[in-house]
Amino acid sequence: MKKFLIIIALLATLSAQAAFTDWFLDKTLRVDYFHSGDRNTEYYSIDQLRMEPYWGGSKTLLIDTTQYGAYYVKAYDKKTGQLIYSHGYCALFDEWRFTDEALKTQRTFTETFTMPFPKQETILDFYSRNDQGAYEKKFSYPVDPNSAYIHQELQQQYPVYETLNNGDPSVKVDIVIIPEGYTAAEMDRFKADCDKFANELFTFMPYTINRDKFNIRAVLAPSDESGTDIPEENVWKRTLLNSNFYTFASERYLMTPDHRSVRNVAANAPYDQIYILVNSTKYGGGAIYNFYSVSVNSNASAAKIFVHEFGHGFAGLADEYDDGSTSFNDMYPLATEPWEPNITTLVDFGSKWKNLLPAETPVPTPLQGAAPLKIGVYEGAGYVTKGIYRPVPDCLMRSFKGNEFCPVCSKAIQDMIDRFTR
Repeated sequence: MKKFLIIIALLATLSAQAAFTDWFLDKTLRVDYFHSGDRNTEYYSIDQLRMEPYWGGSKTLLIDTTQYGAYYVKAYDKKTGQLIYSHGYCALFDEWRFTDEALKTQRTFTETFTMPFPKQETILDFYSRNDQGAYEKKFSYPVDPNSAYIHQELQQQYPVYETLNNGDPSVKVDIVIIPEGYTAAEMDRFKADCDKFANELFTFMPYTINRDKFNIRAVLAPSDESGTDIPEENVWKRTLLNSNFYTFASERYLMTPDHRSVRNVAANAPYDQIYILVNSTKYGGGAIYNFYSVSVNSNASAAKIFVHEFGHGFAGLADEYDDGSTSFNDMYPLATEPWEPNITTLVDFGSKWKNLLPAETPVPTPLQGAAPLKIGVYEGAGYVTKGIYRPVPDCLMRSFKGNEFCPVCSKAIQDMIDRFTR
């Protein structure tokens, strides 16, 4: 029976790979677009289309069924109407919408959608998640893969350093690390920092038991100056990706609005996830689901910053802290169940970790006297103290006091690893 099931699984995989070959080239279609608006409005406009030389994603799991992310794109074959690819993600624009500035003015952000390069004409439908948690179609765009106006050159070409290579990118989680604020003379230091990143990532469960399922590559792309911008200290650096602390007026939030440059550099290697490593000792970082992750290289807490931010960027985990240290207002409507797997408003708790709770667990769960990793339903998460709940009193998505992810976060990470590698 076991041998029969293995044969069935193998045949299904071969069939899915054949379907990939029917629809796609083993390259990436990159769609750069502008995302504009304010708290209550948004609109899309196309910037450019590019063919990139590698497709790092799965060739069998082409439809994203997680329903994760603030945004979602569906790709349809124009002739048959068949859904051939879909993908959920988040972006800086969505976070900015919940700042005070978004109540007063409009802004434009650069964003990117990527998919395997289609062989036939394709229709892309862009969706945004509304305050009720449902996706609304906002924009549609036709793609002719034979268009002469799809750029095919690498805009920024650099050598690639292999930190970890476990094989075929289509069945691995592929991380590409991009240097920010490392000069040409500091490239050896960057390579050493990438090796350190890999070693430290795999000291945390469940990454430890999944090391063989990852590839990690680093693009050796120098900046003119070391470091990054610190606006409130009047520190300005000429760097590759134009990153800065004080994103949305939050000191430790280290990000870049220059998404086109991020993608230009990442295109030098096959990737599922982009990680930006910033040459700084100052505490900080940031990450957005399926967008990019950022952390500094030399802070005393660098290892935990690495893994915390990757929890956002890779597994869609939410922040579980509620200390008021961000600039976001009402990011999670209390009448709607958040899509992130590790927080809940109890509107649809059955879709979260309810099945992991011991039968006698009260909901909500009293915090007093509870061990840091005792699973329950504890109030205070998603940047607010009331109405949003987390799985345990404290894990790596809340603070750096401990060294572990809770069972809910660990399961979410493992599930995402399995999606990329099965």
